[in-house]
Amino acid sequence: MSNVPPNMPPGAPPPPYDSRTQWRIYREQQRAAWRAQRDAWRAQRHAWKANYVGVYGPRVPSVVGPVILVCVGVMALLLVTGHIDAGSFWSWYGQWWPLLLIGAGLALLGEWALDMRRKTPVRRGGSFIGILIFLAIFGAIASAHNHAWAPWGPWNGDNDFFNNFGMPEHDFDQQAINQQIPANATIDIENPRGDVSITAGDQPEITVAAHELAYTNSDSTAKDIFSSEAAHVTASGNAVIVKSENNSRGRVDLTITVPKSSHLTVNSGWGDVTAAGLGAGIDISARGDIHVSSIAGTVHTRFVNGRHDTFAAHDVQGDLILDGDVNDLTLSEIKGNITQNGNILGDVHIEVISGGVHLHTAVTTLDLAALPGDMTLDNDDLRVTEAKGPVHVITHSKDVDLSQISGDSDVQNRNGTISVEPAGPDSVEARNNKGDVNVTLPPNAGATVNGRTHNGEVLTDFSLSVTGDEDKTVTGKIGAGTAHIELSTENGDLHIKRGSAEGAASAATAAAPDATNGKHLKTKSTLPAQPVAQ
Repeated sequence: MSNVPPNMPPGAPPPPYDSRTQWRIYREQQRAAWRAQRDAWRAQRHAWKANYVGVYGPRVPSVVGPVILVCVGVMALLLVTGHIDAGSFWSWYGQWWPLLLIGAGLALLGEWALDMRRKTPVRRGGSFIGILIFLAIFGAIASAHNHAWAPWGPWNGDNDFFNNFGMPEHDFDQQAINQQIPANATIDIENPRGDVSITAGDQPEITVAAHELAYTNSDSTAKDIFSSEAAHVTASGNAVIVKSENNSRGRVDLTITVPKSSHLTVNSGWGDVTAAGLGAGIDISARGDIHVSSIAGTVHTRFVNGRHDTFAAHDVQGDLILDGDVNDLTLSEIKGNITQNGNILGDVHIEVISGGVHLHTAVTTLDLAALPGDMTLDNDDLRVTEAKGPVHVITHSKDVDLSQISGDSDVQNRNGTISVEPAGPDSVEARNNKGDVNVTLPPNAGATVNGRTHNGEVLTDFSLSVTGDEDKTVTGKIGAGTAHIELSTENGDLHIKRGSAEGAASAATAAAPDATNGKHLKTKSTLPAQPVAQ
């Protein structure tokens, strides 16, 4: 690099050295080199893009994203304006949101089919994928909680986010309705939003007290809401209808007194139901906690999206039929049979049941002939004490403990232990996979034993024959050998124990319990106003 400026006359002396001039010249040279490199990079990138487009075609936006945004906007507008009930919408969306992914996939397949007919191939944009992921997360949350709450908070009759969030609460007590009806009337109660409390009276009349709530900034709008949702009674012969109208910006809590001999049907959209003292049974469909007590006749309950609801029943003289998913279940002093079908996500406590018990969930099936004692069921354990057989249990991933069982027992389990203690010379069949099997027999037991284990040990307190190495078997006769004990397990131990004399005496006493001294839940004759957590 020369220090002589250009166009200098011949023989002229060179200019003196100037560091600033030298720095400017150097900087200009670096900038020129950087610009040349940048232009080369741009030219290369343009060449890559041209080659990519030549192979894959130009980018074309997809219509799926705009269609999804339009649909979301329309649904939000209908929710805000009250044309769609928010609670019902989230209940529906939590169940059917996968259809959104299916619809988007079908639309993309349709676009792909059209693109295949083009002379020039194109590439579809996928910027809507983030929207789909966001909506899928909403759907998964609503589905996991079975639509009982939306992502912003409780989603029930007490809190409608789009319509009621931040709104002042207005309340109004409707004038009580008193009307003569037949003593054996069939009463249909329909309350879309709000609690229903039912008691029995001695007079052939129905009394309805309604406490109304409205969520709005305007007193005049609150009056309109009160008017639209007011409860009314319609009677035609023996058929009586008690109904309040649905308004997503309000709710109605009903307190109803009916003749004792009337039969009731209750349909509750969002709210708790309590009933006491009825003499002809009750049929309930509800989203909310349900409590019944002192009911003569059959109680049939249908849980609608009940993953967070609880059910409690005490002193029911007839059968108890439960359909649908429920959270906690508490039952005591049921004279008839109990039949339950649906998932139970919380805890179960049942005691003093005169009839049979049938529970069927996705994990556990249990059948008992009667339950003078009690049973508990949760995510980890199934415990039954003082039951009458035949007892039948099929479950997995739980520890099963059956004690003081009067009658034959049949248990199937995996990934948990099995423990069975018969109260007398009763047969036991226990099959397990990945878990121990423990059987405790009375000290004077008479049984014929056949047992097998793979990758386990055999431990016995009786004189039985144990053979095998990796696969062990235990056989033999105890006493008279009247009962049959069939045991098997994979990857677990077999333990055949001898019970104590005190335990045998206790089991004999439990076989015929005194109903007046038996255990029972301390449930009051009147039901609690708030749900009881178990």
